[in-house]
Amino acid sequence: MESLAESTKLTYEDYCDLPDDGKRYEIIDGELYVNPAPNLKHQRVIVNLVLALGFFVRDHKLGDVYVAPTDVVLSKTDVVQPDVLFITNENADRLTRANVQGAPDLAIEVLSESNRRHDEVIKRKRYEGFGVAEYWIVDPELELVKVFRRGADDKFERPMEISVEEGGALTSALLPGFSMPIADVFAD
Repeated sequence: MESLAESTKLTYEDYCDLPDDGKRYEIIDGELYVNPAPNLKHQRVIVNLVLALGFFVRDHKLGDVYVAPTDVVLSKTDVVQPDVLFITNENADRLTRANVQGAPDLAIEVLSESNRRHDEVIKRKRYEGFGVAEYWIVDPELELVKVFRRGADDKFERPMEISVEEGGALTSALLPGFSMPIADVFAD
């Protein structure tokens, strides 16, 4: 991931003026990031998650699931595109025709070699600061998911790690009854 430093902080208006060249852009704290195209393993994981979450959310009428590129405007100087995001019915007012205005209830990022630090450190801090209730970091190489949940102090608690090696399933208080075996996240 490449950071393009600017002398002033970029805004959502600047973001809207970026070229439609097929690249994924994000602005975090006014700084522009360019994300390279993900590999097929990364995309397979996203498809697996979107199918499981999407059908569950639709069948239980819990809200909406979106996949990148979907602009999430956290602030004037923070525009991100989580790989997968979920907005509960209670927060449907955050959905506009063009984008999501405010924090998703659940943000999911699938790691690539080029974005590991970006997703694990920079975006995690931004998601925490802007009120994302849950943040899942999915590591296709280690076949591991780190689940960050907001605690009583309004900060993310120590992540719960779920791996294929140890077994288990992804669950969420945001999605009552949802359970996805961890092996299904990484299935071919």
